[in-house]
Order: sequence, then C-alpha cells, then structure tokens
Amino acid sequence: MTSQPTPKTTGNDPGGTGEPGGPGGGSGLQAGLKNRHLSMIAIGGVIGAGLFVGSSSGIATAGPGILLSYALVGTLVVLVMRMLGEMSAANPTSGSFSAHADRALGPWAGFSIGWLYWFFWVVVLAVEATAGAVILEGWIPAVPQWAWALIVMLVLTATNLVSVGSYGEFEFWFAGIKVVAIAAFIVIGGLAVFGLLPGVDSEQAGLSNLTQHGGFLPHGAGAILTGVLLVVFSFMGSEIATLAAGESENPQQAVTKATNSIIWRVAVFYLGSIFVVVALLPWDSKSITDDGSYVAALDSLGIPHAGQIMNFIVLTSVLSCLNSGLYTASRMAFSLGQRGDAPKSFARTTGNGVPRTAILASVAFGFVAVFFNYKFPDSVFLFLVNSSGAVALFVWLVICFSQLRMRKIIQAEAPEKLVVKMWLYPYLTWATAGLIVFILGYMLSDTEHDGRRTILLSLLVAAVVLAIAFVKHRGRGRRGADAAQVQVPDEARDEVSAG
Repeated sequence: MTSQPTPKTTGNDPGGTGEPGGPGGGSGLQAGLKNRHLSMIAIGGVIGAGLFVGSSSGIATAGPGILLSYALVGTLVVLVMRMLGEMSAANPTSGSFSAHADRALGPWAGFSIGWLYWFFWVVVLAVEATAGAVILEGWIPAVPQWAWALIVMLVLTATNLVSVGSYGEFEFWFAGIKVVAIAAFIVIGGLAVFGLLPGVDSEQAGLSNLTQHGGFLPHGAGAILTGVLLVVFSFMGSEIATLAAGESENPQQAVTKATNSIIWRVAVFYLGSIFVVVALLPWDSKSITDDGSYVAALDSLGIPHAGQIMNFIVLTSVLSCLNSGLYTASRMAFSLGQRGDAPKSFARTTGNGVPRTAILASVAFGFVAVFFNYKFPDSVFLFLVNSSGAVALFVWLVICFSQLRMRKIIQAEAPEKLVVKMWLYPYLTWATAGLIVFILGYMLSDTEHDGRRTILLSLLVAAVVLAIAFVKHRGRGRRGADAAQVQVPDEARDEVSAG
C-alpha cells in the first residue's frame, strides 16, 4: 500500500465536515483520497457486479434490443449525474444528494432520502457478501459459506476503519481489475465479431446476430421497457464519486472530472460490453442463461477456463461493491449525524478522520442482513431486498427536484461556483424526472419480474421513513418555537431593567 498524503481536514460540508467530531472525536473527515483514487472510484463505481451476473436475464427478455434498454438507462444516469455534479461541484459534501435535498427541499427530504440510501447499501452488503462467499466456497469448500461471508465482511470493515486512504487504495485495485477485464473483453470480443482475431473459432460471431433469430426486437418494443426494469439497478453506484469527493485533496475538480467522464464510462463499459456479448452469440443461445452472458461469450471464443476467469472478475466486483457500499453507507450515516438526523455519535471521527461509529453501525446491520439471508432467505431477507429495490429511482428523482431548487440558490449566493451546469435547464431536468416517474409507474404493471412487488414494498418503506421524518422535524420545530417564546419575555425584562 502506498504512503498517504498528510491528512487535511475537509471543510466542505454545510455545517462543516471539518467541524470537531464531537466529544471524544477527531477533527472531522480528512482529505485522504488521492486523485488516482477518485479517478478509479469514478470509473469503477459505474461497473457493478450486476453487469456481469444480471445481464443474461435482460438479454433473454429483450434480445439484442437490450442495447436500447441499457442506452435508455445510461442516458438517464448521465442526466442525473450531471445534475448531481452541478450541486456537488458547487458544494462538495459527504452527504451528497441527501445534504443537497436537505437544503433545497427541506430537512424531511434530506432525512428521508439519506436513510433510504443507507438502507439500500447495508442490504447490498449482505447480497454481495453472500455472492462472494458462494464463489470462495467453490474454490475452498472446506470453509463453509457463512464463514466466507463473515471473513469478507470483517476484512473490508477493518480496511475502512484504518483510514479513508486504505479504502481508496483497496478500491483503486479492485476497480482497476474490473476496468482492465472489461476493456480486454471488449477488445478481444470486438476483434472476433469482425473476424480479426486469429486462431479463434468464432464462426457464429458476427453482426448478423443482431438481426437474425427473430430480429432486433424478437419480443416486441415493449420488451425494451421490461429490459429497463432488469438493468436499471445495475447502474447504482455512479454517485459514489460525489460522496468520496468531500475527502479528496481537490473536491471541486474531482466532482467535475467524474461528472464529465460519465458519458464515455457508460458508453464503453455497459453498451460496449453488452454489444460484444449479443454480437458474439445468438441472443437465444442456451449457454447465455445457463452459464451467464460473459462466461458464454468467453466460451464461444474457445478461451480456456472461461468460467473461473469470470468468477475471479465477479469476485473482484463483489469485493469492490462491498468496500464501496460500506464506505458509502458510513459516510451517509456520518452526514445524517452531523445534521441531527442520526445519533450524534455517528458524526464523531477518530484521529485519522474515520467515522468509526457510523462504520460499525452500518456493518452491524449488514451482518444482521447476512444472518437473515442464511436463516430466512425466502421471507425476511426477500422483503429486505425487494423493499430496497426501488431506492435508486427514488434517489434519482430527489436529485432532479433538488437541482431545480439548488440552481436558483447557487445563482443567488455564489454564481461563480456553477462550474458544472445541467444542460437545457430546467426543461431537461423536468423531462428526466418525468421519465423516472414513468419507469416507476411501469414497474407497477410488471408482475412477471416482481416489479410490482418491488415498487410497492419500496413505497411502503419510504412512507414509513417519511412519516418518521415529518414527526421528527415537526417536533424539532415545535421545540424551537417554544424556546423562542420563552426567550422573548426574558429579553423584554432585560430591556425594562436597563431602562
């Protein structure tokens, strides 16, 4: 591990990440992430393990038309990231969109979306830990699956507890492996598609796979929207760079760079790799659903040990997602603690600038979720997964409405901070919000892929969190009003005494 720069306290959060961490705490979050860390976090954050393991169902549902599904969701992500980049470049903060929503829409919005996002990531911890344990048990069956999940969680918890620099270093290498693997896959597969790869038997590869076997849209245009529901959640994570930027040496530059590069990242890693898969193999090939899309593609090229190679890449993606998930959940908990929306202990930091309590609380819930996954996989854990499933869309919708308000605030207070601007404001922002609402509505009609169950359970959890938010902040406002009423007579008596 490389040596870290001299830690600097960050002071970019409203209310200050640089504020003391509280009794017994350190000096707040510190700038321990280097530029190379942020660059790789931004690139790797958009590549989730879902791309490797979830794309096969999308291909089976929409055929080659799944490319349009990925393009549609990718465009949505680019637009949402542009809005988030505008707000975060003007005010980099560990709370990211939650902190922006707090100021733009009200404390209830920041509270609600912050806790929903935290809930999403701690459930992801359990999902990814289990996925990694399955692969590791296949390699070393002497260690039971639950023990592998425990080991993985403990190792990455320790990494996050040491310093933000250690998180950045691990993520740099995890994300680097993902990026190199997909880049190599696209290059090798692309050469095979166009018949330029010598010594490889790929007779079935070619652009004809896009139009044969029932056509480009074998199941009709409606399958594109169904495909959207299957792939939308694999894009979650692109916003992590804006949370991490608050602990970098140059937050504004880091956010700007991450925002401007989102277009080519989505185009290359998602559209590029899926294009190679559907061009190498007929979309209805049995191997795609049996072995997974990427393994089937590698097998079709005659690459030996394709399954084990892909298992290693998927394991790396799982560890990357776990590492970033724990980091993201803890920083959101830290921000909520700063704003009084979580226990104050969440906002305390160690001398290394690590929010230890926030990390331990997040991983504790992750361990509980892992237990539910092994003990009650078809009841409690299934509820947790489904009830957090639509959080990505809720987050994106809140970002849209926050940006509509924050643009006016930034223009009024510090227009020079608008170094990143949303295109065609406000029309494209409204159009993006409309598309998200349409997707949420379409989910209600999807009974085949559990879309309706996911949206209804997610709305139930969101309603509970919103109710808590309104009760909490209404009570806070009432206490503030009572305090003000008590204070007025005291001041009046002082004036009378002075007279």
